[in-house]
Amino acid sequence: MAKFKLKTKSGAKKRFKFTATGKLKRGVAGKRHRLISHNAKYIRQNRGTTVLGAADARIVKSYMPYGD
Repeated sequence: MAKFKLKTKSGAKKRFKFTATGKLKRGVAGKRHRLISHNAKYIRQNRGTTVLGAADARIVKSYMPYGD
C-alpha cells in the first residue's frame, strides 16, 4: 500500500522560500502602496527580504512538508 502524498499550501508556496540552512525567507510588509506617507528611511530599511522568526517558521514549515 502506497502512502498518500501531502499537499503544500499554495499560499505559503507563493510567499516563502527556504534558505540553504533551512530557514524561511519572507518579503517585508508595508511596501505595496501608501508609500508617500512613509519616509525614505523606512522604505530603504524595508528593502529586500527578512528571515522568519522561529515560532512563525514552525507553523509555516507545517504548510510546506517537502520544503518547496
